[in-house]
Amino acid sequence: MNAGPSTCPAADILSKETTMPAIALVAAGARLGLSLGKIFGHQGFDVALIARSKQRLGELTDELTAEGVNTASFPADVTDRAALAAALHNAAERLGAIDVMHYSAPPAGNSEAVRNTGALDVSVDDLAPQIESICYGAITATRTVLPTMLAAGAGTLLYTTGASSVIPVPMFVGAGMAGAALRKWVVTLNSALADRGIYAGHVAIGAWIAGTPGTPHDAKPKHPDDIARLYWNLHVNRETADRLISA
Repeated sequence: MNAGPSTCPAADILSKETTMPAIALVAAGARLGLSLGKIFGHQGFDVALIARSKQRLGELTDELTAEGVNTASFPADVTDRAALAAALHNAAERLGAIDVMHYSAPPAGNSEAVRNTGALDVSVDDLAPQIESICYGAITATRTVLPTMLAAGAGTLLYTTGASSVIPVPMFVGAGMAGAALRKWVVTLNSALADRGIYAGHVAIGAWIAGTPGTPHDAKPKHPDDIARLYWNLHVNRETADRLISA
């Protein structure tokens, strides 16, 4: 992959040396995002949180700080490409070069509309915001951190989608289409980067995560810490570029 020019001119910011590795959690959430911050933070990583909600960022920062994790937050909407790139540059300026990035943007729009978009309902107008959030945001984030990883000959890029990116699901069709496109790109990206010291991995989550609103009573949710440990293992072992977590 040709990383191309960064959207921010200060490329030297991303190559700043630091004594601690850093992970950037893009579109960090209160469950998996928090757990990834804890798991990587307890392994010696500084944590950069990027999300649209300043309130959520504040809450996550407080929780990770209480866990003894050095954490900094940078507000940005993943659909605002310039703001997203700037947030990642600011994170690198504050914490040093980004060694690991995780991207997990939720489907665009309200959950009711996303859930009720079936195969016969998908239109270009329905799909466009899903592609913007799930795919274009991921590409923007990747192109921002990748040049420094390439220069260092090391790095990890992690991406999360729902199971509809792998398995046909009657609902979530639009989000599944966008997720499938991201999945295909990540697996191909991993092959392109394999001999350059950089790993790219995709995880499709097909299980309820404990604490998720609306979890069915008969579900057997997985604890987010357990899922986050899987990401740590992918980072360390690089055994597969594509993983499905089933219920």
